[in-house]
Amino acid sequence: MDALALLEIASIARGMRTLDLMVKEAPITVLEANLVEPGKVLILFGGGVAEVESAMKVGREWAAEDLLDHVLIPFVDPRIWKALRGAQSVSNPDTIGVIEGSSVATVIDACDQSLKMANVGLCGLRLSPALGGKGYFVVHGLQHDVEAALEVGAAVLNARARLVRVERIARPHPEFLTFLLRPAPFSPVGA
Repeated sequence: MDALALLEIASIARGMRTLDLMVKEAPITVLEANLVEPGKVLILFGGGVAEVESAMKVGREWAAEDLLDHVLIPFVDPRIWKALRGAQSVSNPDTIGVIEGSSVATVIDACDQSLKMANVGLCGLRLSPALGGKGYFVVHGLQHDVEAALEVGAAVLNARARLVRVERIARPHPEFLTFLLRPAPFSPVGA
C-alpha cells in the first residue's frame, strides 16, 4: 500500500454510510473503522494512491458537515504502517520526543512529516478510543535530531490548531521506557 488516509466523522450513522460508499467506490483496504470518544467514527484505510484518493473524495463529500478532520498521505513513511500494527522500537535512546495532538488525522500527518524531515526513529504511534479522540507519537534519536522532529511535528499540528503538548526527554531512564508505549487497549490494524 502506497497511500494512507483517515477520516474523522462526528456522526456515527453518517460514518457508517460513508464507509459503505467508500468501499463501493474503490478497492481500498480498510485498516480500521471504529468509534472513538467523544462519539465519533474513525475510518483508517490504505491502498494505491489513485484508489485512496478516489475513496477519500467520496468520503469527504458524503461526510460533509460531519467531517471533523481528514488526512491523505501518498507514499506514507513505511514506519507508520508498522507503528499502526503496534510495533515499537526503543532501546537505550539518547533522547525521545513525544508529540500529542487533539486530532488523530493530524497526528498521523505530523508523524509522517517528522519522520521524513528529521533523522529519527519511530518508537510508536498511539491512536486509541481511550485517549478521548487524541493521538500521540514518540520518536527517538540524538537530541538535535529529536528537536528537529518535534519542531516539524508541532508546526503541522499548530497549523491546524491541534497541538496539545510536545515533550523532549533526554537520557530516559530504563524503567520509564517500559511504560512509554504500553500496549494500547485498541489497535487500529488488529495487531
